[in-house]
Amino acid sequence: MDLGTFLLAFAILACVYMACNIGANDVANAMGTSVGARSLTFRQAVLVAAVAEFAGALLVGGHVSDTVRKGMVDPSLFVDQPMDLVLGMIAALVAAAIWLHVASYLGWPVSTTHSIIGAVVGFGLVARGMEAVKWAKVSSVVLSWIVSPVMGGIVAFLIFRFITVKIFDKHNAVASAKRVVPFLVFLVFVILANSMVYKGLKNLHLNLGFTRALTISLIVGAIAFVIAKSLVQKVAVPPADDINRQFQTTEYIFKFLQIITAFYVAFAHGANDVANAVGPLAAVVSILNDGAIHMKVEMPIWILAMGGTGIVFGLLIWGARVMETVGKRITEITPSRGFSAEFGAATVVLVCSKMGLPISTTHTLVGSVIGVGLARGLASLNLNIIKQIVVSWFATVPFTAVLAMMLYEILTMFLG
Repeated sequence: MDLGTFLLAFAILACVYMACNIGANDVANAMGTSVGARSLTFRQAVLVAAVAEFAGALLVGGHVSDTVRKGMVDPSLFVDQPMDLVLGMIAALVAAAIWLHVASYLGWPVSTTHSIIGAVVGFGLVARGMEAVKWAKVSSVVLSWIVSPVMGGIVAFLIFRFITVKIFDKHNAVASAKRVVPFLVFLVFVILANSMVYKGLKNLHLNLGFTRALTISLIVGAIAFVIAKSLVQKVAVPPADDINRQFQTTEYIFKFLQIITAFYVAFAHGANDVANAVGPLAAVVSILNDGAIHMKVEMPIWILAMGGTGIVFGLLIWGARVMETVGKRITEITPSRGFSAEFGAATVVLVCSKMGLPISTTHTLVGSVIGVGLARGLASLNLNIIKQIVVSWFATVPFTAVLAMMLYEILTMFLG
């Protein structure tokens, strides 16, 4: 086996390992609210994730890959020695995957985006020095890490407050839910459909303009509204003075709405976070193909498919611990609260994915869960767990950066 074949095989294995750990950590926390609210069992969550994650990665996943591949480190500095970039990207994948593996074992919902970007910056520093890192780009991503949980929290807070005022605070909550929920279904489907068709299906060469995409989205939303309206009308309304049954029946209605948003979250996650695994591999494949560094590289479908498959496999094998942290330990989750958190998180993630900004799904979702908790009062939040999560977030970048530096030096020593 020649060196190029060996490096390609090594890079593919590293990519699969990274994708599996993304599934174990990021998908687990994305689906955790559904499992925590008992809207889905663990097996059902895996099934939903399998379909939605794979679809998001395959159909929309190319948007962010370019940002991870060449957005943080200047590839032009490696033109004379492209194999240094190959070794660096492999080191970054392995370093990020190791950190995610450790975090998943401990039940910490850390950012896979933090992990891979910290690792890429780390190898760039040791390989070419401070000038190799595009600090302006890094700064914009850091800003997004602050904005995303805040935005997720605000959107989730507002949605849950709206649901509380329009449904749960009413004398007959079930009757109110039967009126309001179809409109929420309409909104979810309009946004989800628009995220798919408006400049979202480039991999299938279906790049529709905004007007056509909006028209299609409104039609899809209208169909979903009619179906939802007919389904909720079949739900029996308990006596208005039976508060317990009113609450249980209303949450039962939201259970199905949350399953829709669980798919929505998983699709958004596949679109945004598959880049964290396949972005570095795309750089390696392009260099090994012709020995040159290209500023723009087409993302092969087989790489996106492999990344999506690895994500689902990782969730199935060791995603339960992080799922428990997000779904049960931050705040008590019910279907209506889980819907609010998932809808807020997925909307923010999909918008940023369209912008090519690799935000953290973890930060956004945890921010959304906290936002829902704050809507019920500060006492409803487990502040100790939140502190542990925040500490793990701050540890991610320096850990992966230092580990990538060490792995790059080892790879260079033996293969450079």
